[in-house]
Amino acid sequence: MQIGVYGAGYLGTVISACLADFGTPVLCCHPDSSRMVEMAQGKVPFHEKNLAEVIRRNVRAGRLSYSTDIESFARKSGLIFLAEDTPEQLRDLVLAISQAVSRPPILSVVTPVPVGTGAALEQQVRDAGRKATIVSQPMFFTAGCAVEDFNWPDRIVLGTSSNEAVALLKQIFHPLVMRGVPVIVTNHATAELVREAATAFVATKISFINELAGLCEKVSADAVHLSLALGLDKKIGPRCLQAGASMGGLFAQSDMDSLAHLAQGNAIELRILAAARQVNHALADGLAGKISTCLRSLENKAVGILGLAFKPNTNSVAGSASVKLAQSLIARGAKVRAYDPVAMPDAKLELNGSIDYCDSPYAAAEGVEALVVGTGWPEFRGLDFSRIKSLLRRPLIVDTKNILDSVRLRAMGFEYVGVGRT
Repeated sequence: MQIGVYGAGYLGTVISACLADFGTPVLCCHPDSSRMVEMAQGKVPFHEKNLAEVIRRNVRAGRLSYSTDIESFARKSGLIFLAEDTPEQLRDLVLAISQAVSRPPILSVVTPVPVGTGAALEQQVRDAGRKATIVSQPMFFTAGCAVEDFNWPDRIVLGTSSNEAVALLKQIFHPLVMRGVPVIVTNHATAELVREAATAFVATKISFINELAGLCEKVSADAVHLSLALGLDKKIGPRCLQAGASMGGLFAQSDMDSLAHLAQGNAIELRILAAARQVNHALADGLAGKISTCLRSLENKAVGILGLAFKPNTNSVAGSASVKLAQSLIARGAKVRAYDPVAMPDAKLELNGSIDYCDSPYAAAEGVEALVVGTGWPEFRGLDFSRIKSLLRRPLIVDTKNILDSVRLRAMGFEYVGVGRT
């Protein structure tokens, strides 16, 4: 059986490549012919660890192919994943596919959608005198490790009342099901809500540890050790419990906006979510205030930032605390220069010409009065800090991700400032 994936953005690219890696023929479709050619050549328009190699491997093996002909695509595919990054064209797409085939198609919606979308799509198909089985199937990818997230998910969620669709999807995801990945079958609304609720819960967890980091600084506690101790509690867990992190990524903001809108429309006040978002939004300004205190003022002060992506191993700056920090520093009068291994082109779209972009971490450090670690790229741990010290106007390092060896740096004569650390 051939699987169809419609979408040429982040989701469609990841899902089509990873499904083909299961050994099943996959046809990916989108009307943009130049984009289809680029994908077939393994040219991914974003940075995602290991993804280009997965694409090239499966194209060479003949398991992954690309098309711009939606009617041929619909007829050839036994099941179709609708994997556009945004839902704007989803209704037109469902109708086009249902009208192109003689048998009722099975359509799995992995595009992030508001609660109620699956039921609305089914009603729309019925109103058009057609038949189709709609499955609401949220997928949970983190930019920078999407291939790993696809192959080692915590669960598979299927929102449908169709036993046929469930059986077919279990067959497609057989390598994961056999490994013991739980499959949760529920209705459309619950499956759609899972994604938004999961994003909100992670945002709450991140915001909680960041608030505690502020308390740690007041009482001379260590937020890194606190996070470790809390994370070892089986009721809590260590993931997303590091002070200095923020909630970012391609879909995070839209998930939380959608959940807040749903609650408001149903006269429900989500006070915990509102507080978590408030803490998350205030993080960058708080860090800028900390740097300003260290320098006594940011007016006309040169500050270097290492890292602009919202997290390592991705070029995405969506929701990036580092980009927000740069904006906050500029608003306080600072002159900012920055380096990131892969995210500078995307950052330029966000920051325009408001900062200077450097071709190395050392160039970002040259002549600045504070060097800020804004993204936790592992390579920043291995920098030549003797060289860094010689380049800085003042040996001040602000480690917003707590990834550096504070003891070693202080022994070298640096002023080291972490988050939630004294």
